Amino acid sequence: MANVRTLKKDINFVLGDIIEAVYIWELSTAGKPTDESQAIIDEAINKFDTLIERVNNKKAENKKAHFKAIYSDLEGTANQLVEKINAL
Repeated sequence: MANVRTLKKDINFVLGDIIEAVYIWELSTAGKPTDESQAIIDEAINKFDTLIERVNNKKAENKKAHFKAIYSDLEGTANQLVEKINAL
């Protein structure tokens, strides 16, 4: 990972793409939002807020390990959300 800015962009792009995938699913199937799709979007937004808050934490002892854990959490969350989209 190059820097904090890159990590923030990765968080934004990954979770933004997941939200976009939910919108595409809504338009192609139901034509309107469902409770399940809105729950996925809400979960992605909440996770975005949590991850950005963790990135902005200046009190981390070991920065490299801290950012590695955030990136790992982002990857795990993205996989879970994609599985939920596929289950719709």
